Amino acid sequence: MTTSPRLIIVGRDGILNVYREDHVKEPHEWRPIPGALEAVARLNQHGWHVVVATNQSGIGRGLFDMASLNAVHAQMMKLLAAQGGRIDAVFFCPHAPEESCDCRKPLPGMMLDIAKRYGVDLRQTPMVGDTLRDLQAAQAAGCEPHLVMSGRAASLDEAQLQAIVEQVPAARIHADLAAFADDLLRRENPNALDSGHGGLG
Repeated sequence: MTTSPRLIIVGRDGILNVYREDHVKEPHEWRPIPGALEAVARLNQHGWHVVVATNQSGIGRGLFDMASLNAVHAQMMKLLAAQGGRIDAVFFCPHAPEESCDCRKPLPGMMLDIAKRYGVDLRQTPMVGDTLRDLQAAQAAGCEPHLVMSGRAASLDEAQLQAIVEQVPAARIHADLAAFADDLLRRENPNALDSGHGGLG
């Protein structure tokens, strides 16, 4: 009998909050995607722990500092708590792409650190992102890969989406985090949901 938590790894920008090309630099710029915080709360209520793994190259590029990032995440936690949800931890890569670290997605470093911290089997750990890079990181780490269309993937056409799926064949596609949560909870227990939130399955 394992005592490891049931864990879901999610990206931040485009999954929990609205993606900004110019980075989320201040707490007021962190705007939740409709239904995302409620989705985390529902997953928590069904026994899932949620951890964020996010590339934050704005630090390495000098666009914002650690104090600003911490303030953004404090705002995120406050808004989430108001919905009855929680995120157990935020893992982030602060490096710019050219720094050649091992934690920046699509490399699996953050996921391996999460597995070590929580003692989880990544093969039993869903990972939710909004880019091919996220899916590649999930695949490299051995996680179950999920793509949501609420962030950068929203601009993909059918051919581009198909090209991504061909590179990560195990990927499941969802409209947003709420649809992912519905799908996961439905797979666990077909009677767990009173009503669906829609989505691409």
